[in-house]
Amino acid sequence: MEKNINKSVWSNEVTIERRENLQNNIECEVLIIGAGMAGILIGHKLKEKGINPIIIEANIIGGGITANTTAKISLHHNLIYDKLIKNFGEEKAKLYLDANNEALKEYENLCKNIECNFEKKDSYIYTLQDREKILREVNAINNLGINAQFVEDIDLPFSIKGAVKVSDQAQFNPLSFLKHISKDLRIFEHTMAKSINNMIVQTNNGKIKAHNIVIATHYPFINTPGYYFLRMYQERSYVIAVENGPNINGIYIDEAQDGYSFRNYNNLLFIGGSNHRTGKKTQYNDYGILRNCKDRYFPETTEKYHWATQDCMSLDNIPYIGRFSTKLPNIYVATGFNKWGMTSSMVSAMIISDLITGKNSKYLKVFTPDRFNLKASTVKLATNTFSTVSNFIRPTTKRCPHLGCALNWNATEQTWDCPCHGSRFTHDGDLINNPAKKGLNDEE
Repeated sequence: MEKNINKSVWSNEVTIERRENLQNNIECEVLIIGAGMAGILIGHKLKEKGINPIIIEANIIGGGITANTTAKISLHHNLIYDKLIKNFGEEKAKLYLDANNEALKEYENLCKNIECNFEKKDSYIYTLQDREKILREVNAINNLGINAQFVEDIDLPFSIKGAVKVSDQAQFNPLSFLKHISKDLRIFEHTMAKSINNMIVQTNNGKIKAHNIVIATHYPFINTPGYYFLRMYQERSYVIAVENGPNINGIYIDEAQDGYSFRNYNNLLFIGGSNHRTGKKTQYNDYGILRNCKDRYFPETTEKYHWATQDCMSLDNIPYIGRFSTKLPNIYVATGFNKWGMTSSMVSAMIISDLITGKNSKYLKVFTPDRFNLKASTVKLATNTFSTVSNFIRPTTKRCPHLGCALNWNATEQTWDCPCHGSRFTHDGDLINNPAKKGLNDEE
């Protein structure tokens, strides 16, 4: 869950009807924990298949990470396909592409009858340095059956070495979309899951017994089995939305970690970036970097909004979607979306709704959470392990109640952030982001 310390344009424009909190102990066939894009889409898909799930949310519908996305709907997930082919082989790379392409089409069909600013856009991944990297990605996507082009001229006010262009991708207003598809779902807000024992979820308001449980809480709130805290870390990134910017005719992302992303929304231009591991000490103002970009390339614009978001990063760049653990066959998870939460949420809905209704999705071969590919995971695993261990042993006056990691002060957002697993807390210690389940001053 996440409180909107700085509210996004979506949160400012869209109000979703509030739901009551849980009042008593209940039973259901399927319980979904988390009412963000993934949880709501899983609920929607299950309802299409004849199952009426219950959804619980610690905060409000769409009030967490979904409220702060830039809402690009694309199969074009940075320079991923050349890596997937090398690390997993062409068959699995093709399944990853097909899953996200199907997700895009699912959104397009749903949005035909929803006022949510859905627009088809060309997608560009550009580089300022490495032309060969772009050429390899173009070839990889073409070999997997989707038309990709190498281009050198794009509608941004700076020179590039090249870009991968994929047409017919999309963007939309995520909260307008959620407002519509959540209408007919049974949802309890301000109902936080605390634990799961014998298929009974203990919340702050009562107990729920379920035959199937889906954990769609962005980051799983239980540690074992599954051990997702060893297989993921979280990243913060920042966005400013400016008025009077140009129409850039597409969605754009720099392939470099320290690069920028861009998209239009109505009369606004979004400038995103300043990516860093959650809790990592930084010596700069993250919004300041984006404002420098605005002043350099779009000096005629005026800042209207600014906000930040957080993403779960998997070790091998593929989300974990499917059964939470082989030891818990009726508990499912959707996490590790690697900054591509819109298509990954829809892929989660496709896979998990199939599993619950007895159908084994063909995409499970790629996304199954019980996989481990050493070749694809080595670098991130080493970095993640070093960061976690060093922050466990570092002396400090504040520690995260999740697993005891030393917290760092985030000067940009005035929060205490965990560099191990990404939990965040207000200046006064109130919980903002999981996997922690309580604030710094809360009793057990």
